[in-house]
Amino acid sequence: MKTVPQITAEQAAVLVPEGAVLMAGGFGMTGNPIHLLHALAERGTRNLTYIGNNVGEPGLGGGQLLRNGQLRKAIGSFFTSNPEAVRAYQAGEIDIQLIPQGSLAEALRAGGAGIAGFYTPTGAGTVVAETTETRVIDGQEVIFVPGLRADVAFVRAWRADTAGNLVYRMTERNFNPLMATAARLVVAEVEEIVPVGVLDPDAIHTPGCFVDYLVQAHTSLEDLGSSASIAASGKKVDDTRMAMARRALAELRPGHVVNLGIGIPTLVADLITTEHGVTLHTENGMLGVGPAPETGGALDFPVNAGKQPVTALPGAVYFDSADSFAMIRGGHVDVAIMGGLQVDEQANLANWAVPGQPLLGIGGAMDLASGARRLIVTMTHVDGKGRPKIVPQCTLPLTALRAVDMIITDWAVFEFADGQLTLTELLPGATLEQVQAGTGAAFTLALG
Repeated sequence: MKTVPQITAEQAAVLVPEGAVLMAGGFGMTGNPIHLLHALAERGTRNLTYIGNNVGEPGLGGGQLLRNGQLRKAIGSFFTSNPEAVRAYQAGEIDIQLIPQGSLAEALRAGGAGIAGFYTPTGAGTVVAETTETRVIDGQEVIFVPGLRADVAFVRAWRADTAGNLVYRMTERNFNPLMATAARLVVAEVEEIVPVGVLDPDAIHTPGCFVDYLVQAHTSLEDLGSSASIAASGKKVDDTRMAMARRALAELRPGHVVNLGIGIPTLVADLITTEHGVTLHTENGMLGVGPAPETGGALDFPVNAGKQPVTALPGAVYFDSADSFAMIRGGHVDVAIMGGLQVDEQANLANWAVPGQPLLGIGGAMDLASGARRLIVTMTHVDGKGRPKIVPQCTLPLTALRAVDMIITDWAVFEFADGQLTLTELLPGATLEQVQAGTGAAFTLALG
C-alpha cells in the first residue's frame, strides 16, 4: 500500500505553476479547500484559470485569489454569489465561462474518466447553446459539452488515511470527488489523517490512487462564510413569500422527490414535516432535507442549494453533485419548485438573468427545469415597476423551453392545460380584475 506524502499548505501552493488550470472543490464555502487556496493567494501565483462552482466569497477561498488579481479566467456555474466577481467581470479584469451546474459536474466526471464529452438537453435553446454543437437525438435537441481536466485540483475531505483514501462529510462532498479524478496532480486538504486500516473500506469515497498529496488543516467557523450559522445565511421571510410557499406545498404528495430552488421555494422546506411523506432533494448532494436548525451552521449541519444550514431527516443520504444531477436529468425528481423572472404563453421560463446585469449565475436551474417531471414556478405577479412577469413571450434570457407546468404568484395560480395557459385559482385578497390587468399573456379561465 502506497503512502501519500503529507505536506503543508505552503508547500502545496508551490506545486501550482504560473498560468495553470486549477480546480477547487466546494459549494459556496462548504467543502472548500480554503487553506490551500489562501496559501496560493499568499504565494501570488498569477494568470490562473479557475474551475469551480463559484469563486468563493469575498476574500474567502477563490475569492482571495480573485481579490489579488491572480485569476485570468473562471469556469463554473454561479459567480453572482461573489459581488467582487461581478465587479471584476464588468471591469474586464477576468474572463467568465458559464456552465449549467449539472453540466459542470458531468464535465468533471467525463474529464476524470477519459471521456471527450457528452450531449445533454440542458441549455438547449438558450444562450448556452450559442457557442456549442447542437444535434437532435431521438427527437430531442441536445448540445455538446466537452469534458474538463486541470493541471492541479485542490479538494477538501473530512478524513484521510495515509494511503490517500478520502472520506467526505455530509454536503461537503459536492464537486470534490469529481475533481479528485480530473486533474494531473491532486492535493487533498483534510481535517484528520489516520493510519491505514482505520477507515472502513465500504465508507471510502475517493480511493487513494487519485490523490498525490495530503494537507491537514482545521476548518473554523470563519472559513465557512455565509454558511457559518443559520443567522448569517440571509434567509428572507415575509407573509407574502410564506403564502406562496404554503400554496406550493399543497401540490406535493406522499412519496414525491422534490427539489426546491433558492429564494421563495426554499421556504417550503420549513413547512414540510415527516407526515407529508415528501423527500427533499438538493443539487449539492442530499436527499432527505429537513427544516433549518434553530441555531448552528455548516460545522454541525449540511447545507442546501441556497448555502443555508438545514437538518437531515431520518433516512437522509449524501452524494456528489454528478449523482445529484443524474437524478434530475434521469427523471427521478418528481417536482421542482423554482423562482422565476418571466414565464410566457408557451411555458418557457426565464429565471437566471436580469437586464443590465452581467450573466454570471446559471446554477442548476437549466438542469432542473428540463429534467424534473413537473415544474412549478413561484414568483411575484408583477416586478418592482408593476410590469407583468407572465408575458406573451419571454424577453429575458431563457432557462428552458416549454418546461413550466404551474405558476404560483402572490395573486393567482396558473396551469398549462393541454398547452394553454389557464387561470385556475385566485389567492386570498386578489381579484380577477387585478389579475387580468397584471397579466401580459393571454389565458383562459377555469376557476373552481
